[in-house]
Amino acid sequence: TLNRRTLDFFNARAYFYLSLAYERCGRLSEIRPELLAAYRSACLRHDQMGQATLLNLLLRNYLAYNLYDQALKLVSKTSFPESRPNMQYARYLFYIGQIKAVQLEYSDSHSKLMQAIRKAPQTASVALGFKLAASKLAIVVELLMGGIPERSFFMQKELKEPLRPYYAITQAVRSGDLHAFKECTKTYEALFKKDKTLTLINRLRYNVIKTGLRSISLAYSKISLQDICTKLGLESPQDAAGVVAKAVVDGVIDATIDYDQQFVKSNQKLDLYHSCEPQKALHKRIAFCLQMHNDAVKAMAYPDENDNKDAEDPEEKREREKRELANIEDDDGGDDDMII
Repeated sequence: TLNRRTLDFFNARAYFYLSLAYERCGRLSEIRPELLAAYRSACLRHDQMGQATLLNLLLRNYLAYNLYDQALKLVSKTSFPESRPNMQYARYLFYIGQIKAVQLEYSDSHSKLMQAIRKAPQTASVALGFKLAASKLAIVVELLMGGIPERSFFMQKELKEPLRPYYAITQAVRSGDLHAFKECTKTYEALFKKDKTLTLINRLRYNVIKTGLRSISLAYSKISLQDICTKLGLESPQDAAGVVAKAVVDGVIDATIDYDQQFVKSNQKLDLYHSCEPQKALHKRIAFCLQMHNDAVKAMAYPDENDNKDAEDPEEKREREKRELANIEDDDGGDDDMII
């Protein structure tokens, strides 16, 4: 009931533990209206500590029930306070990364998650759970972007053992082995559900297939759909044909499908230097240099030619300066007589 700045930190901490108690009891949705009212009051009172804490509690509340649309609307209509505590800002970035990952905005999600990891305490034994959750999600998002996380990311002493299932998933995606991917997903399904990453990991299936198809395309100039089906672990040659067709359309491989004889033929890649690509690249660079030269010339300032026409002769200029100096000396002499 009191609007005092010294009570802001106590108020925020009280709501944090109240929300935690409801979460442990499995009644987190019941406290949502009270958190919304408290957040509105914190905004009216310019309670920045309360705003940061309550906004994170609301986002956690929505994400606990997979209400990603409501969480996204809340983020779009609010702003995180500028003078925020670092720990609350790290949590906010983590929740934003989680929302962006579900919304298929993988680059933004990965950027937010890496910021959250960097802003977390760097001491090994502090905030270990937060760093572990953010690292797991960042690994999956980077795989969905088509990248492969660095090995050192999995070799951190305090995170090595908990990240072992995600390392197995990364190895399966990197090698394009669909059998290993399915086996790993089935083995650690309970863990992925607990971490709320199972949905994102299921999206990796096409990435594994693309990697496998790229390897097959490089190894074989001609291969039957049945063999592709066997190598990738697909159910039927028709599924293999659909997957190969999508890969060709997406530009993953350069091949043609013969549906009559049921095989895939990889197109021979011509030598790049025998094509027009080097000429196009050279032309692009020359055009850039010419444009830069033209912009530099336009930016230069030259003196106006009309100003030089009215310029006086150097001899006349010196004579004029002498006369001016003589007049100044005469004026000084008159002033001295007056003073005497």
